[in-house]
Amino acid sequence: MRVDVVTKEYPPEIYGGAGVHVTELVKALREPGPDRDGVDVRVRAFGAERDEAGTTSYSVPAELAGANAAVQTLGTDLAIVTDVAGADVVHSHTWYANFAGHLASLLHGIPHIVTAHSLEPLRPWKAEQLGGGYAVSSWIERTAYQGAAAIVAVSEGMRADILRSYPDLDPAKVRVIYNGIDVSAWHPVDDAELLTGFGIDPARPSVVFVGRITRQKGLPYFLRAAERLPADVQVVLCAGAPDTPQIMAEVQDLVRGLQAGRQGVVWLDRMLSRHELSAILSAATTFVCPSVYEPLGIVNLEAMACGAAVVGTATGGIPEVVVDGVTGRLVPIEQVQDGTGTPLDPERFVADLARVLTEVVSDPEQARAYGAAGRRRATEDFSWATIAEQTAALYAEVAARGR
Repeated sequence: MRVDVVTKEYPPEIYGGAGVHVTELVKALREPGPDRDGVDVRVRAFGAERDEAGTTSYSVPAELAGANAAVQTLGTDLAIVTDVAGADVVHSHTWYANFAGHLASLLHGIPHIVTAHSLEPLRPWKAEQLGGGYAVSSWIERTAYQGAAAIVAVSEGMRADILRSYPDLDPAKVRVIYNGIDVSAWHPVDDAELLTGFGIDPARPSVVFVGRITRQKGLPYFLRAAERLPADVQVVLCAGAPDTPQIMAEVQDLVRGLQAGRQGVVWLDRMLSRHELSAILSAATTFVCPSVYEPLGIVNLEAMACGAAVVGTATGGIPEVVVDGVTGRLVPIEQVQDGTGTPLDPERFVADLARVLTEVVSDPEQARAYGAAGRRRATEDFSWATIAEQTAALYAEVAARGR
């Protein structure tokens, strides 16, 4: 069976969880396994040329260089469609790739599987980033989901969001297959010299944030909560790739204010290597995930695999990863039901986040116990080999059923 995987992100061009997911899934699918014999995985990725066997890259057509970003995406998708001929299944990831998957399904008469990493109706702030392109991305996603043979949700929370956002979908075609983590690659790393070079004191407690600077990640809420943390706690921000100049300016102002009031605020805004991130996460007293929208959150699994306690918002798929009181703590949140995820009471959310973080960093022994339990959970429950088996079984099912 030949499966063509279509994705915007693929090594070396990865900037978010969807890219990590595709990379690890493809790697696992290409390894021998009881349900994967005979699966020929071809990757069709946006971006620069790659030298990986079975992988083809597609750039924005030159004539669309000055077009809206959403139109550039459509042009790249169109370049992919013809090459999918001969595949038994096409599997697309994110709206960027959904259009190629949908058209390839229609053109070649093959089933299209979509993996939902996020949902456009639940990210209305993207209108700031894409302008009118947000209406285009929303149309693409809706059309692809309606025509798909199967939709993979990366958590039960995401499945509920899909069915709420697209109530006309047949619930039977929305399946849950979790994101995963490679615990052989993500593991505790002891590198005090590296930490010191970054300005992090390994002997002091720290709270670490890792993520893009986007509304859904909730970084401004954490920065406000950080003002209330004990004075000896370091705040380490591994944050970059802002969605808009506006949110970047907001974060910069908050960081400057935080640095003016306390010592040990470290902001690393470049892309860090896995070794660097692992060392930072391993040394953290706790990792924080203040997201207001998070289908699952691979970054939580990465932190857990490195042995860090996790404090996360009780929203989306986060409670399916972080076991409250076992691998970390969950912060309660009541949210506006308008798709933004905005807390009904932002000040209360900030206060609750500060309170829970303070409780965790003030009890380092308990935090270490959370971290050890998190490492075990990542190892036992989120293996990419298991996820690849489940995905391959879905391929076989939809291929047998036809488009």
